Amino acid sequence: MTRRSTTILVVDPDSESTRALIAFLRGQGWSVILAGDHEAAARGIARERIDALVCELRSPRIDGLAVLDLALQRAPSVVAVFVHEHPELPLAIEAMRRGAWDVLPQPASQDQLLATLTRGLEHQRLAQRVVAMEGQLDRRFGIGALTGRSRAIRRVSDSVRRVGPTRATVLIEGEDGTGKSVVARAIHRQSPRREAAFLWVPCGAQDAGAVEAQIFGFEAAGHEPVLGAYEKADGGTLFLDEVEHLSPSAQARLLRALQERNVERVGGQGPIRADVRLIVATESDLAAAVTQQRFRDDLLYRIGMVRITMPPLRERAEDMPLLVERFLRDLAREHHRRVRGVTPGVMERLRAHDWPGNVRELRDTLEAMLVVSPGGRSLELASLPGSLRASEPALGHLQISVGMTVDEAERALIEATLRRVDGRKPEAADMLGIGLRTLYRKLERYGLA
Repeated sequence: MTRRSTTILVVDPDSESTRALIAFLRGQGWSVILAGDHEAAARGIARERIDALVCELRSPRIDGLAVLDLALQRAPSVVAVFVHEHPELPLAIEAMRRGAWDVLPQPASQDQLLATLTRGLEHQRLAQRVVAMEGQLDRRFGIGALTGRSRAIRRVSDSVRRVGPTRATVLIEGEDGTGKSVVARAIHRQSPRREAAFLWVPCGAQDAGAVEAQIFGFEAAGHEPVLGAYEKADGGTLFLDEVEHLSPSAQARLLRALQERNVERVGGQGPIRADVRLIVATESDLAAAVTQQRFRDDLLYRIGMVRITMPPLRERAEDMPLLVERFLRDLAREHHRRVRGVTPGVMERLRAHDWPGNVRELRDTLEAMLVVSPGGRSLELASLPGSLRASEPALGHLQISVGMTVDEAERALIEATLRRVDGRKPEAADMLGIGLRTLYRKLERYGLA
Protein backbone atom coordinates (compact mmCIF):
# COMPACT_ATOMS: atom_id res chain seq x y z
CA MET A 1 0.00 0.00 0.00
CA THR A 2 1.39 3.40 -0.96
CA ARG A 3 1.72 5.81 1.94
CA ARG A 4 -0.13 9.07 1.45
CA SER A 5 2.21 12.07 1.21
CA THR A 6 1.93 14.96 3.66
CA THR A 7 -0.23 17.79 2.30
CA ILE A 8 0.41 21.39 3.35
CA LEU A 9 -1.93 24.28 2.60
CA VAL A 10 -0.16 27.63 2.20
CA VAL A 11 -2.55 30.57 2.51
CA ASP A 12 -0.76 33.64 1.15
CA PRO A 13 -1.15 35.99 -1.83
CA ASP A 14 0.78 34.73 -4.86
CA SER A 15 4.19 36.42 -4.87
CA GLU A 16 7.81 35.64 -5.59
CA SER A 17 8.51 34.89 -1.91
CA THR A 18 5.43 32.63 -1.73
CA ARG A 19 6.53 30.68 -4.82
CA ALA A 20 10.00 30.27 -3.30
CA LEU A 21 8.42 28.96 -0.08
CA ILE A 22 6.30 26.45 -2.01
CA ALA A 23 9.32 25.22 -3.95
CA PHE A 24 11.23 24.81 -0.69
CA LEU A 25 8.42 22.81 0.97
CA ARG A 26 7.99 20.59 -2.09
CA GLY A 27 11.70 19.97 -1.95
CA GLN A 28 11.11 18.26 1.41
CA GLY A 29 8.85 15.72 -0.32
CA TRP A 30 5.59 17.37 0.76
CA SER A 31 2.55 18.08 -1.39
CA VAL A 32 1.70 21.81 -1.30
CA ILE A 33 -1.53 23.63 -2.17
CA LEU A 34 -1.61 27.42 -2.58
CA ALA A 35 -4.63 29.52 -1.62
CA GLY A 36 -4.42 33.25 -2.28
CA ASP A 37 -7.29 34.33 -0.02
CA HIS A 38 -9.85 33.16 2.52
CA GLU A 39 -12.31 31.76 -0.05
CA ALA A 40 -9.64 29.73 -1.85
CA ALA A 41 -8.43 28.39 1.50
CA ALA A 42 -11.97 27.26 2.37
CA ARG A 43 -12.25 25.45 -1.00
CA GLY A 44 -8.88 23.75 -0.50
CA ILE A 45 -9.81 22.58 3.00
CA ALA A 46 -13.13 21.19 1.75
CA ARG A 47 -11.52 19.42 -1.23
CA GLU A 48 -8.27 18.00 0.21
CA ARG A 49 -7.18 16.25 3.38
CA ILE A 50 -4.83 18.81 4.95
CA ASP A 51 -2.06 17.76 7.35
CA ALA A 52 -0.52 21.19 7.95
CA LEU A 53 -1.40 24.83 7.40
CA VAL A 54 0.92 27.81 6.86
CA CYS A 55 -1.05 31.04 6.95
CA GLU A 56 -0.91 34.77 7.55
CA LEU A 57 -2.42 35.49 10.95
CA ARG A 58 -4.21 38.56 9.56
CA SER A 59 -4.07 40.39 6.25
CA PRO A 60 -6.58 42.33 4.08
CA ARG A 61 -7.88 39.17 2.34
CA ILE A 62 -7.07 36.52 4.94
CA ASP A 63 -8.65 35.91 8.35
CA GLY A 64 -6.22 33.41 9.81
CA LEU A 65 -8.41 32.46 12.81
CA ALA A 66 -11.38 31.71 10.55
CA VAL A 67 -9.17 29.54 8.31
CA LEU A 68 -7.90 27.74 11.43
CA ASP A 69 -11.46 27.00 12.57
CA LEU A 70 -12.35 25.56 9.16
CA ALA A 71 -9.20 23.40 9.07
CA LEU A 72 -9.75 22.04 12.60
CA GLN A 73 -13.36 21.15 11.82
CA ARG A 74 -12.18 19.01 8.91
CA ALA A 75 -8.99 17.63 10.53
CA PRO A 76 -8.71 18.14 14.33
CA SER A 77 -5.01 17.16 14.32
CA VAL A 78 -3.93 19.65 11.62
CA VAL A 79 -0.60 21.39 12.34
CA ALA A 80 -1.33 25.12 11.92
CA VAL A 81 1.63 27.52 11.79
CA PHE A 82 0.89 31.24 11.54
CA VAL A 83 3.24 34.02 10.46
CA HIS A 84 2.71 37.72 11.09
CA GLU A 85 4.89 40.76 10.60
CA HIS A 86 4.13 42.26 14.01
CA PRO A 87 2.10 39.65 15.86
CA GLU A 88 -0.10 41.18 18.54
CA LEU A 89 0.21 39.17 21.74
CA PRO A 90 -3.57 38.84 22.38
CA LEU A 91 -4.13 37.69 18.77
CA ALA A 92 -1.29 35.17 18.97
CA ILE A 93 -2.60 33.85 22.29
CA GLU A 94 -6.07 33.46 20.78
CA ALA A 95 -4.63 31.50 17.84
CA MET A 96 -2.81 29.14 20.21
CA ARG A 97 -5.91 28.77 22.36
CA ARG A 98 -7.95 27.73 19.32
CA GLY A 99 -5.44 25.04 18.38
CA ALA A 100 -2.56 26.61 16.41
CA TRP A 101 0.80 24.82 16.70
CA ASP A 102 2.93 28.01 16.64
CA VAL A 103 3.00 31.68 15.65
CA LEU A 104 6.22 32.89 13.97
CA PRO A 105 7.33 36.47 13.31
CA GLN A 106 7.49 37.46 9.65
CA PRO A 107 9.73 37.10 7.76
CA ALA A 108 10.35 33.61 9.13
CA SER A 109 13.38 31.83 7.72
CA GLN A 110 12.80 28.66 5.73
CA ASP A 111 14.86 26.66 8.22
CA GLN A 112 12.79 27.97 11.13
CA LEU A 113 9.54 27.14 9.35
CA LEU A 114 10.85 23.68 8.40
CA ALA A 115 11.85 22.91 11.98
CA THR A 116 8.44 24.04 13.29
CA LEU A 117 6.49 22.00 10.71
CA THR A 118 8.68 18.93 11.26
CA ARG A 119 8.11 18.99 15.02
CA GLY A 120 4.38 19.51 14.57
CA LEU A 121 4.00 16.71 12.02
CA GLU A 122 6.01 14.31 14.17
CA HIS A 123 3.76 15.14 17.14
CA GLN A 124 0.75 14.57 14.87
CA ARG A 125 2.03 11.12 13.85
CA LEU A 126 2.68 10.18 17.48
CA ALA A 127 -0.85 11.31 18.43
CA GLN A 128 -2.31 9.23 15.60
CA ARG A 129 -0.33 6.20 16.77
CA VAL A 130 -1.65 6.69 20.29
CA VAL A 131 -5.21 6.81 18.94
CA ALA A 132 -4.58 3.64 16.91
CA MET A 133 -3.12 1.90 19.96
CA GLU A 134 -6.10 2.99 22.04
CA GLY A 135 -8.34 1.42 19.40
CA GLN A 136 -6.34 -1.82 19.55
CA LEU A 137 -6.55 -1.85 23.34
CA ASP A 138 -10.31 -1.30 23.20
CA ARG A 139 -10.67 -4.17 20.72
CA ARG A 140 -8.54 -6.45 22.89
CA PHE A 141 -9.62 -5.37 26.38
CA GLY A 142 -12.67 -3.16 25.90
CA ILE A 143 -16.22 -3.76 24.69
CA GLY A 144 -14.81 -5.19 21.46
CA ALA A 145 -13.38 -8.13 23.41
CA LEU A 146 -16.93 -9.31 24.22
CA THR A 147 -17.35 -11.23 20.99
CA GLY A 148 -20.82 -12.31 19.96
CA ARG A 149 -24.31 -11.28 18.89
CA SER A 150 -26.38 -13.46 21.19
CA ARG A 151 -28.90 -11.83 23.49
CA ALA A 152 -26.95 -13.06 26.53
CA ILE A 153 -23.66 -11.44 25.52
CA ARG A 154 -25.44 -8.25 24.41
CA ARG A 155 -26.87 -7.94 27.92
CA VAL A 156 -23.34 -8.21 29.31
CA SER A 157 -22.05 -5.55 26.88
CA ASP A 158 -24.91 -3.21 27.80
CA SER A 159 -24.14 -3.64 31.50
CA VAL A 160 -20.45 -2.87 30.93
CA ARG A 161 -21.37 0.33 29.08
CA ARG A 162 -23.66 1.44 31.89
CA VAL A 163 -21.45 0.69 34.90
CA GLY A 164 -18.04 1.36 33.32
CA PRO A 165 -18.08 5.16 33.66
CA THR A 166 -19.17 4.96 37.33
CA ARG A 167 -17.04 4.07 40.34
CA ALA A 168 -19.47 1.39 41.56
CA THR A 169 -18.09 -1.92 42.83
CA VAL A 170 -19.11 -4.72 40.45
CA LEU A 171 -19.63 -8.43 41.14
CA ILE A 172 -19.14 -10.66 38.07
CA GLU A 173 -20.66 -14.13 38.40
CA GLY A 174 -20.22 -17.10 36.09
CA GLU A 175 -18.72 -20.51 35.51
CA ASP A 176 -15.00 -21.04 35.12
CA GLY A 177 -13.76 -19.96 31.69
CA THR A 178 -16.72 -17.76 30.75
CA GLY A 179 -14.60 -14.62 30.45
CA LYS A 180 -15.08 -12.84 33.78
CA SER A 181 -11.60 -11.30 33.58
CA VAL A 182 -12.39 -10.02 30.06
CA VAL A 183 -15.44 -8.21 31.44
CA ALA A 184 -13.42 -6.78 34.33
CA ARG A 185 -10.87 -5.32 31.90
CA ALA A 186 -13.67 -4.00 29.68
CA ILE A 187 -15.21 -2.18 32.65
CA HIS A 188 -11.82 -0.65 33.43
CA ARG A 189 -11.38 0.45 29.78
CA GLN A 190 -14.83 2.12 29.89
CA SER A 191 -14.03 4.05 33.05
CA PRO A 192 -12.29 7.40 33.64
CA ARG A 193 -9.50 5.31 35.23
CA ARG A 194 -8.56 3.63 31.94
CA GLU A 195 -5.10 5.26 31.90
CA ALA A 196 -4.35 4.13 35.47
CA ALA A 197 -3.37 0.70 36.79
CA PHE A 198 -5.47 -2.44 36.43
CA LEU A 199 -4.29 -5.09 38.92
CA TRP A 200 -5.60 -8.66 39.01
CA VAL A 201 -5.30 -10.90 42.08
CA PRO A 202 -6.47 -14.55 41.78
CA CYS A 203 -7.63 -15.20 45.34
CA GLY A 204 -7.71 -19.00 44.96
CA ALA A 205 -4.20 -19.36 43.57
CA GLN A 206 -2.35 -19.60 46.93
CA ASP A 207 -2.97 -19.97 50.65
CA ALA A 208 -5.29 -17.50 52.35
CA GLY A 209 -2.57 -15.71 54.34
CA ALA A 210 -0.43 -15.08 51.27
CA VAL A 211 -3.43 -13.77 49.36
CA GLU A 212 -4.30 -11.35 52.17
CA ALA A 213 -0.74 -10.00 52.22
CA GLN A 214 -0.71 -9.75 48.41
CA ILE A 215 -3.87 -7.66 48.42
CA PHE A 216 -3.28 -5.43 51.44
CA GLY A 217 0.51 -5.49 51.91
CA PHE A 218 2.25 -6.14 55.22
CA GLU A 219 4.61 -4.63 57.75
CA ALA A 220 7.15 -6.42 59.92
CA ALA A 221 9.46 -4.97 62.56
CA GLY A 222 12.89 -4.21 61.17
CA HIS A 223 11.80 -4.52 57.53
CA GLU A 224 10.60 -2.13 54.89
CA PRO A 225 6.79 -2.16 54.43
CA VAL A 226 5.58 -4.21 51.47
CA LEU A 227 2.86 -2.56 49.38
CA GLY A 228 -0.14 -4.64 48.46
CA ALA A 229 -2.21 -4.60 45.29
CA TYR A 230 -4.75 -2.27 46.91
CA GLU A 231 -2.16 0.46 47.38
CA LYS A 232 -0.55 -0.17 43.98
CA ALA A 233 -3.96 0.24 42.31
CA ASP A 234 -4.47 3.71 43.83
CA GLY A 235 -6.31 5.78 41.22
CA GLY A 236 -7.03 2.68 39.14
CA THR A 237 -8.91 -0.63 39.33
CA LEU A 238 -8.36 -3.74 41.45
CA PHE A 239 -9.84 -7.03 40.23
CA LEU A 240 -10.20 -9.80 42.82
CA ASP A 241 -10.95 -13.10 41.08
CA GLU A 242 -12.40 -16.09 42.99
CA VAL A 243 -13.32 -13.79 45.86
CA GLU A 244 -15.09 -16.69 47.60
CA HIS A 245 -11.66 -17.96 48.72
CA LEU A 246 -10.88 -14.89 50.88
CA SER A 247 -10.20 -15.69 54.53
CA PRO A 248 -12.44 -14.19 57.25
CA SER A 249 -9.75 -11.65 58.19
CA ALA A 250 -9.25 -10.66 54.54
CA GLN A 251 -13.02 -10.25 54.16
CA ALA A 252 -13.10 -7.96 57.20
CA ARG A 253 -10.15 -5.94 55.86
CA LEU A 254 -11.80 -5.61 52.44
CA LEU A 255 -15.09 -4.46 53.99
CA ARG A 256 -13.28 -1.71 55.91
CA ALA A 257 -11.47 -0.65 52.75
CA LEU A 258 -14.78 -0.30 50.89
CA GLN A 259 -16.50 1.55 53.74
CA GLU A 260 -13.68 3.93 54.65
CA ARG A 261 -11.79 4.15 51.31
CA ASN A 262 -8.47 3.34 52.93
CA VAL A 263 -6.43 0.20 53.39
CA GLU A 264 -4.76 -1.36 56.42
CA ARG A 265 -1.67 -3.51 55.86
CA VAL A 266 -1.27 -6.84 57.61
CA GLY A 267 0.67 -6.01 60.77
CA GLY A 268 0.32 -2.30 60.05
CA GLN A 269 -0.24 0.45 62.60
CA GLY A 270 -2.81 2.58 60.79
CA PRO A 271 -4.97 3.11 57.70
CA ILE A 272 -3.53 4.33 54.38
CA ARG A 273 -5.67 6.33 51.96
CA ALA A 274 -6.29 4.59 48.62
CA ASP A 275 -8.71 5.56 45.84
CA VAL A 276 -9.50 2.22 44.20
CA ARG A 277 -12.33 0.97 41.99
CA LEU A 278 -13.04 -2.62 43.03
CA ILE A 279 -14.29 -5.40 40.72
CA VAL A 280 -14.73 -8.91 42.10
CA ALA A 281 -15.61 -12.21 40.45
CA THR A 282 -16.86 -15.57 41.64
CA GLU A 283 -17.93 -18.90 40.20
CA SER A 284 -19.66 -19.85 43.47
CA ASP A 285 -23.05 -19.04 44.94
CA LEU A 286 -22.06 -16.40 47.48
CA ALA A 287 -25.56 -16.33 48.99
CA ALA A 288 -25.15 -20.03 49.84
CA ALA A 289 -21.69 -19.27 51.22
CA VAL A 290 -23.28 -16.65 53.50
CA THR A 291 -25.83 -19.23 54.72
CA GLN A 292 -22.97 -21.63 55.43
CA GLN A 293 -21.14 -18.81 57.27
CA ARG A 294 -18.19 -18.95 54.83
CA PHE A 295 -18.76 -15.41 53.54
CA ARG A 296 -19.84 -12.22 55.28
CA ASP A 297 -23.34 -11.05 54.45
CA ASP A 298 -22.39 -7.37 54.92
CA LEU A 299 -19.49 -7.78 52.47
CA LEU A 300 -21.75 -9.50 49.93
CA TYR A 301 -24.14 -6.56 50.25
CA ARG A 302 -21.31 -4.10 49.52
CA ILE A 303 -19.86 -5.96 46.54
CA GLY A 304 -23.12 -7.28 45.10
CA MET A 305 -25.14 -4.11 44.51
CA VAL A 306 -24.14 -4.21 40.80
CA ARG A 307 -23.97 -7.71 39.32
CA ILE A 308 -23.09 -9.02 35.88
CA THR A 309 -23.75 -12.68 35.07
CA MET A 310 -21.60 -14.31 32.41
CA PRO A 311 -23.47 -16.85 30.24
CA PRO A 312 -21.87 -20.27 29.68
CA LEU A 313 -20.80 -21.04 26.13
CA ARG A 314 -23.43 -23.79 25.75
CA GLU A 315 -26.12 -21.08 26.04
CA ARG A 316 -24.66 -18.91 23.27
CA ALA A 317 -24.03 -21.38 20.45
CA GLU A 318 -24.96 -18.73 17.89
CA ASP A 319 -21.77 -16.87 18.88
CA MET A 320 -19.57 -19.84 17.96
CA PRO A 321 -18.62 -18.69 14.40
CA LEU A 322 -17.59 -15.22 15.62
CA LEU A 323 -15.61 -16.63 18.55
CA VAL A 324 -13.84 -19.13 16.29
CA GLU A 325 -12.99 -16.39 13.79
CA ARG A 326 -11.60 -14.08 16.49
CA PHE A 327 -9.59 -16.76 18.27
CA LEU A 328 -8.10 -18.14 15.05
CA ARG A 329 -7.10 -14.65 13.92
CA ASP A 330 -5.34 -13.98 17.23
CA LEU A 331 -3.78 -17.44 17.44
CA ALA A 332 -2.54 -17.35 13.83
CA ARG A 333 -0.80 -14.05 14.57
CA GLU A 334 0.65 -15.42 17.81
CA HIS A 335 1.99 -18.64 16.23
CA HIS A 336 2.90 -17.10 12.85
CA ARG A 337 0.59 -19.45 11.00
CA ARG A 338 -1.91 -18.97 8.18
CA VAL A 339 -5.35 -20.51 8.48
CA ARG A 340 -8.58 -19.97 6.53
CA GLY A 341 -10.96 -20.94 9.31
CA VAL A 342 -12.65 -24.27 10.03
CA THR A 343 -14.57 -26.61 7.76
CA PRO A 344 -18.35 -26.94 8.09
CA GLY A 345 -17.90 -30.36 9.72
CA VAL A 346 -15.62 -28.91 12.40
CA MET A 347 -18.02 -26.04 13.04
CA GLU A 348 -20.90 -28.48 13.46
CA ARG A 349 -18.86 -30.49 15.99
CA LEU A 350 -17.87 -27.33 17.90
CA ARG A 351 -21.51 -26.24 18.08
CA ALA A 352 -22.60 -29.66 19.37
CA HIS A 353 -20.02 -29.86 22.19
CA ASP A 354 -21.21 -28.76 25.65
CA TRP A 355 -17.91 -26.96 26.55
CA PRO A 356 -17.63 -27.46 30.32
CA GLY A 357 -14.55 -25.21 30.22
CA ASN A 358 -16.49 -22.57 28.27
CA VAL A 359 -14.73 -19.93 26.15
CA ARG A 360 -11.30 -20.73 27.60
CA GLU A 361 -11.67 -24.39 26.59
CA LEU A 362 -12.72 -23.35 23.07
CA ARG A 363 -9.63 -21.17 22.67
CA ASP A 364 -7.34 -23.92 23.97
CA THR A 365 -8.95 -26.42 21.59
CA LEU A 366 -8.47 -24.17 18.59
CA GLU A 367 -4.86 -23.51 19.57
CA ALA A 368 -4.16 -27.24 19.75
CA MET A 369 -5.80 -27.75 16.34
CA LEU A 370 -3.86 -24.88 14.80
CA VAL A 371 -0.41 -26.03 15.86
CA VAL A 372 -0.85 -29.58 14.50
CA SER A 373 -2.59 -28.63 11.24
CA PRO A 374 -0.90 -27.87 7.90
CA GLY A 375 -0.79 -24.14 7.35
CA GLY A 376 -2.69 -22.21 4.72
CA ARG A 377 -6.00 -24.06 4.80
CA SER A 378 -9.06 -24.61 6.98
CA LEU A 379 -8.86 -26.73 10.13
CA GLU A 380 -10.40 -30.15 9.39
CA LEU A 381 -12.04 -32.89 11.43
CA ALA A 382 -8.77 -34.82 11.60
CA SER A 383 -7.23 -32.02 13.71
CA LEU A 384 -9.97 -32.16 16.37
CA PRO A 385 -8.87 -33.42 19.81
CA GLY A 386 -9.77 -37.02 20.55
CA SER A 387 -12.52 -36.04 23.00
CA LEU A 388 -14.43 -34.23 20.24
CA ARG A 389 -13.71 -36.86 17.58
CA ALA A 390 -14.81 -39.65 19.90
CA SER A 391 -18.25 -38.04 20.16
CA GLU A 392 -18.78 -38.22 16.40
CA PRO A 393 -22.43 -39.10 15.83
CA ALA A 394 -23.31 -42.17 13.83
CA LEU A 395 -24.95 -41.73 10.47
CA GLY A 396 -28.60 -41.17 11.22
CA HIS A 397 -31.77 -40.29 9.41
CA LEU A 398 -32.59 -36.86 8.05
CA GLN A 399 -35.70 -35.39 9.66
CA ILE A 400 -38.21 -34.43 6.96
CA SER A 401 -41.49 -32.89 8.02
CA VAL A 402 -44.82 -33.23 6.30
CA GLY A 403 -45.51 -29.99 4.45
CA MET A 404 -41.92 -29.49 3.26
CA THR A 405 -41.52 -29.06 -0.48
CA VAL A 406 -39.32 -31.40 -2.49
CA ASP A 407 -36.87 -28.56 -2.99
CA GLU A 408 -36.71 -27.90 0.78
CA ALA A 409 -36.11 -31.59 1.51
CA GLU A 410 -33.44 -31.84 -1.18
CA ARG A 411 -31.69 -28.71 0.09
CA ALA A 412 -31.67 -30.09 3.65
CA LEU A 413 -30.28 -33.43 2.41
CA ILE A 414 -27.47 -31.74 0.47
CA GLU A 415 -26.56 -29.51 3.44
CA ALA A 416 -26.47 -32.47 5.85
CA THR A 417 -24.38 -34.55 3.44
CA LEU A 418 -21.85 -31.75 2.93
CA ARG A 419 -21.50 -31.34 6.68
CA ARG A 420 -21.02 -35.08 7.04
CA VAL A 421 -18.10 -35.17 4.56
CA ASP A 422 -16.54 -31.97 5.86
CA GLY A 423 -17.50 -29.96 2.77
CA ARG A 424 -15.73 -32.21 0.23
CA LYS A 425 -17.98 -31.99 -2.81
CA PRO A 426 -16.77 -35.06 -4.75
CA GLU A 427 -17.51 -37.27 -1.71
CA ALA A 428 -20.88 -35.58 -1.22
CA ALA A 429 -21.84 -36.17 -4.86
CA ASP A 430 -20.84 -39.82 -4.53
CA MET A 431 -22.91 -40.28 -1.37
CA LEU A 432 -25.91 -38.58 -3.00
CA GLY A 433 -25.55 -40.70 -6.13
CA ILE A 434 -25.31 -37.75 -8.50
CA GLY A 435 -22.60 -36.32 -10.70
CA LEU A 436 -20.31 -33.57 -9.46
CA ARG A 437 -21.58 -31.12 -12.11
CA THR A 438 -25.16 -31.87 -11.01
CA LEU A 439 -24.21 -31.17 -7.39
CA TYR A 440 -22.68 -27.81 -8.37
CA ARG A 441 -25.89 -26.89 -10.24
CA LYS A 442 -27.98 -27.74 -7.19
CA LEU A 443 -25.67 -25.77 -4.90
CA GLU A 444 -26.12 -22.77 -7.18
CA ARG A 445 -29.88 -23.31 -7.32
CA TYR A 446 -30.27 -23.45 -3.54
CA GLY A 447 -27.85 -20.63 -2.81
CA LEU A 448 -25.30 -22.95 -1.20
CA ALA A 449 -22.43 -22.29 -3.62
